[in-house]
Amino acid sequence: MWRFIALVLACALVPAASYAQETGLKRLDTGDDGRGWEAVGRLDLGGKGFCTGALIAPDLVLTAAHCLFDRDTGAAIDPQNIEFRAGWRNGRASAYRNVKRAVVHPAYAFSSAVEADRVRNDVALLQLHHPIRNARVVPFETDRRPRKGQEIGVVSYARGRSDAPSLQQVCEVMARQQGVLVMSCDVDFGSSGAPIFSFEGGAPRVVSVVSAMAEVDGQKVSLGTQLEKPLQVLRAEMAAGNGAFVTSADTRRDTGAKFAKP
Repeated sequence: MWRFIALVLACALVPAASYAQETGLKRLDTGDDGRGWEAVGRLDLGGKGFCTGALIAPDLVLTAAHCLFDRDTGAAIDPQNIEFRAGWRNGRASAYRNVKRAVVHPAYAFSSAVEADRVRNDVALLQLHHPIRNARVVPFETDRRPRKGQEIGVVSYARGRSDAPSLQQVCEVMARQQGVLVMSCDVDFGSSGAPIFSFEGGAPRVVSVVSAMAEVDGQKVSLGTQLEKPLQVLRAEMAAGNGAFVTSADTRRDTGAKFAKP
């Protein structure tokens, strides 16, 4: 029986201490440590906290859908208040980009209850105003869903380690249920939207994004979508022109953007 714990996106941006070492995560503090992972970045949410995202095309960032909603009011966060900081580390990023459009999976419904339906569809695409064309920031490819027992990894920002990403290269898929992956990866508040990677074939490929934390038989686990089909839906929504576009200056005082076709 799962006991779900919501992975809240709004968290304090406090200095990192020794958290990564204590949990077995490798903190990517230097340029050498972070080489190859620069396409993972921190999503700053206009004062509402932060999440993690990953570049999967020069102008597309993959993240969790719940990151795009104010957890207190339930209102959608206006895309113009979201900034992607690729490779953010110790006060600097490899690239900074504002968001032009946000597309949430059409079957996703924001709520406080973390259930299979929410996790299965908890995925979103952000279209950047300008593509990132930087030799150091190479978008990741995606892959089909991983097998039960397959070794995976995660790169994420989180509470206590918001100023540099951390890598856990060896965790595993514990179960696949109702379109949800149950994984042993170590995540915390702020890890929402973090890419889960497979390493088969020698190159990291994104196979899921972090949606929530949970407990299974007393063990802390992470939950994420089985990405392949939800991502196909998101790409179709993007191609159809759906999503929330940046509002004009005259509408910035609205409570939030509406995720619907303009």
